[in-house]
Amino acid sequence: MIAAIRVAGLFGLMLLSGQSFADYQLNMVPGVTEFSQSAYEIHTMVMWICVGIGIVVFGAMIYSIINHRKSKGHQPADFHESTTLEILWTIIPFVILIVMAIPATKTLLAMEDVSSPDMSIKVTGYQWKWHYDYNVGEKAEDISYFSNIATPKALSLSTNAEVPKDDKYLLDVDNRLVVPVDTKVRLLFTSNDVIHSWWVPQFGVKKDAIPGFINESWINVPEPGVYRGKCAELCGANHGFMPIVVEALSKEDYAAWVDSQKAAAAEVAASASKTWTKAELIAKGEQVYGTFCAGCHQANGEGLPNVFPALKGSPIATGDISKHLSTVMHGVAGTAMQAFGGQLNDVDLAAVVTYERNAWGNDTGDMAQPSDVKAMR
Repeated sequence: MIAAIRVAGLFGLMLLSGQSFADYQLNMVPGVTEFSQSAYEIHTMVMWICVGIGIVVFGAMIYSIINHRKSKGHQPADFHESTTLEILWTIIPFVILIVMAIPATKTLLAMEDVSSPDMSIKVTGYQWKWHYDYNVGEKAEDISYFSNIATPKALSLSTNAEVPKDDKYLLDVDNRLVVPVDTKVRLLFTSNDVIHSWWVPQFGVKKDAIPGFINESWINVPEPGVYRGKCAELCGANHGFMPIVVEALSKEDYAAWVDSQKAAAAEVAASASKTWTKAELIAKGEQVYGTFCAGCHQANGEGLPNVFPALKGSPIATGDISKHLSTVMHGVAGTAMQAFGGQLNDVDLAAVVTYERNAWGNDTGDMAQPSDVKAMR
């Protein structure tokens, strides 16, 4: 009895906790964009219509059960169909459906209207990250980058325990999708490998990213802010590590961000032409490995038995360096090993190969330069 009281008290405290209520979401999230807010309002309207119908129907049933039961002497009525009632219960539902259908149709048409965008962004799903290309098919801004989970240690069984389990756990990324406010942004969705689904509830956008196909949607964010979503399609072992973060900036701040991206791209291009020291390559490679490789091969390089092969002591990571580079760049057909030649630049590829060949006791002592990668492309 005492144990039951303690358990009941524990659940009572949990229900009274503000933190418990903060994560207890049953309803839709209010929209940020015009059509996502319309979808939220339609959902609310339909819910209250259903509540009203339920009150009338169940109220009549309960009243009849209580006040017209046989024990009170009531006898069942004996009558034929009523034409008036038949007409009423046909017309009333029809009117209710029309009331719901008109705003719903307007909102659905608005969701699909991708005409006359101010800019376009191609969203490509990868296992397990997102890639964004700006102004596809238009005057290019030469901005293209991957968006990975901000805590790559979370992907590895050996290092996940080190990741703080705060309110942003598994929800933050290293590179956010940045858009300007008051701008119609067309989003083009596709995939590099399997089916993914780009979902941001506050935008009312959930579109499948399918290999070989292009799906479209659009957003127009009215105010600066940060909005979060995730992959909504079970896409593999690390499906839960594909968060989406969209940051809407004022047009002035967005222009400054574009300039910073171009400057960063120029810096990367310049760094590819210099000769790196082994220490620099290993330090850079450790970062690249943690972001792109540790999810499969694990932070300790030991992989997952019968799932992902180990790099520690492997013939690839301790053998011919050119074969190692080729494997990372071109992948391995018929396996989960992706081709990273199109995902990583020359510096990142040289660095991650150098790190893998000099970590976990491999100690080959050799290294790859960005120029070696460029020669193999």
